[in-house]
Amino acid sequence: MKRLPFVLLLIVAGFFVAFRTIGAGTSDPPTKYEEILRMVGEMLTQAHFSPQDIDDKFSEKVFDKYISGLDPEKTFFLQSDVDALRAKYGKSIDEEIKGGKVEFFLEAGKVFRTRMEEANKMATSLLAQPFHYNVDEEVQMDPAKIGYTKTEAERQERWRKKIKFMSLERYVDLLDAREKNKGTEGFTVKNDTELEKEAREKTKKVTDRVFERYRFKFSDDDMFSIFVNAITTIMDPHTEFFPPVDKRYFDEEMSGTFYGIGASLQYDEGTIKITSVVTGSPAFKSGEIQVGDVIMKVAQGKTAEPVELIGYLVTDAVKLIRGKEGSEVTLTLKRKDGTIKVVTLKREKIENDLDTYARSAVVKEGNSKIGYIYLPEFYAHFDDPNGRRSYIDVAREVQKLKDEKVDGIVIDLRNNGGGSLYDVVQMAGLFIDEGPIVQVKDKDNKPSVLKDKDKSVLYSGPLAVMVNEFSASASEIFAAAIQDYGRGVIIGSTSTYGKGTVQRNIGIDKNGFSFSNSELGSVKLTLQKFYRINGGSTQLRGVSSDIVLPDQYEYLKVREKDDENALPWDEISKSPYTGWNGGYDLKTIQQLSAQRLQRDSTFRMIQRNTQWLSKENDKTYSLQLDKYRKEQKAIRETVSQTEKLMKLKQEIAVDPLTGEADKWAADKNKQDRFNQWLKNLRQDIYLDQAVKVVNDVINQQNLARGNKPVEEQPKKAF
Repeated sequence: MKRLPFVLLLIVAGFFVAFRTIGAGTSDPPTKYEEILRMVGEMLTQAHFSPQDIDDKFSEKVFDKYISGLDPEKTFFLQSDVDALRAKYGKSIDEEIKGGKVEFFLEAGKVFRTRMEEANKMATSLLAQPFHYNVDEEVQMDPAKIGYTKTEAERQERWRKKIKFMSLERYVDLLDAREKNKGTEGFTVKNDTELEKEAREKTKKVTDRVFERYRFKFSDDDMFSIFVNAITTIMDPHTEFFPPVDKRYFDEEMSGTFYGIGASLQYDEGTIKITSVVTGSPAFKSGEIQVGDVIMKVAQGKTAEPVELIGYLVTDAVKLIRGKEGSEVTLTLKRKDGTIKVVTLKREKIENDLDTYARSAVVKEGNSKIGYIYLPEFYAHFDDPNGRRSYIDVAREVQKLKDEKVDGIVIDLRNNGGGSLYDVVQMAGLFIDEGPIVQVKDKDNKPSVLKDKDKSVLYSGPLAVMVNEFSASASEIFAAAIQDYGRGVIIGSTSTYGKGTVQRNIGIDKNGFSFSNSELGSVKLTLQKFYRINGGSTQLRGVSSDIVLPDQYEYLKVREKDDENALPWDEISKSPYTGWNGGYDLKTIQQLSAQRLQRDSTFRMIQRNTQWLSKENDKTYSLQLDKYRKEQKAIRETVSQTEKLMKLKQEIAVDPLTGEADKWAADKNKQDRFNQWLKNLRQDIYLDQAVKVVNDVINQQNLARGNKPVEEQPKKAF
């Protein structure tokens, strides 16, 4: 077991004492669920950055969140079910967390399964009869605006409207397809009655798959995970419980490396299909795996009992297929011709390098060459000291761009949800002289400053950082440091996500706690809070862009501030630092950008459209055919217009780095995806604005320095 920090060692010692007394005076030993819940409760109360009292009030919050987790659309439970469960368990869940007998989630699960099977029969019965779309009625699809149904008749009516709405969506699609393809050779024209029936059949396939998932992939363990996460996320949205297989998957996603067979999967009409095979992977070398194969069963090794993938989603299947290096996995496949094939493969290391790791390109803007670096996350392979690290990869890309003699660099952190704290500190250090990068405070209000201690600067030229509403955590630390130092221009949405908290994964098993994957699962626990070097937290408020470009997410409630359990914003003392003398005036750069945007109506139209669409998502839907079609036509036209607006009419010049045009030639699937990535960049209106901003900085610096090249300090080693 890896050593834990002193504060956690004290907690762990307390846990060991507690475990010796769990179940004392009773004849029954604690179950797995009781062991986990007790340990999670102790961890939350003693180590969480801002723990809440686990009392009756906390119990009521957990009750509501768990019931909502089981039945988010309020279509299964009756109000009487909720009332009965609340009367018995609403104020006693805190006792379960403190070591009492765990009963609530199991009892609620039993009621849910009963109501789910009843709902399945309702849906099947409703779909057996035609729907009439000339009736002027509406359906409310926002669960926040409805309560649980009080009677069976109300529940039946709710399901009727839901199923009718689902069928109406498909019926309209079929009507539109008929209109579009009428007269096309080989197209069979069906009448309205036939299309209405086909729409119901399509809806039934969807509902059958949903109920299959509830039936086959909603075990007590699955419900327990929902229950524990109802507890942890009330403390804050980022404290989460992971069963062992989910923790392994989380680590794999963070590192970009896993042990598997090297095949991409896709969910298709209730099945898991193979869509591509990685060249050189176990699947490729076997010669037995074909694109289009349906994976019916997965077994661990040759002799283990196979698991049928009925009700499984892609992530569920992936977790089964991946495993330890060198271990065997057996797949039962159904070929396109209907034949069944059983294949056993040995898992090998697979790197998801194209989708996970940093990559770069060069953009030409006027007489300038702008380097572009895309970083999807701040990845790090924590269990492998020789594994890929994001800051090292970014340093390599920066050096490549310098070799290309670029005049400026854009770093794209859009949709980057964060990752390794160490890597973001090191990465910020590539662009500044030594100094503080971020402040971190623990629950005892003891702030520490994480610094770049290397005086060298790898790149000192013009810099911009692209962000959006999904740029979170480490992305916000980087953007905030660059902004506070005045090192570069932050471009994007009004603000980033607003996640200013630090988590650490702590494993749980019968022998104690560790920082590795554990027998009973792991908790990603919030231990600290981030603060900018100017003293303000990135929590809740995020980082405000220097140059704001309207996008499609602005009016959607997707940020940290939209979660009722989010921790508050606050500030601490500023950490002394010396700003960067970048040789440009931000206000002038902002004015130049504003003038460009004023001449271009594109972003105003995007803002108008997304604001309108956000309101459309917050309303009831008509179940009358003509009204529904009119509503949907307006929505489709607005969405279509917005999608077109977000693609440049005249592509910008984006090229791969020297020698990298055919980097993935050995793997056609990867090469195609790389080429598509470049094509998307050429049409990206946001990148277009970012390179124009960097070009403004270049021009301003050239004027200020009499067109002399920017002097750079020695390169930072990487």
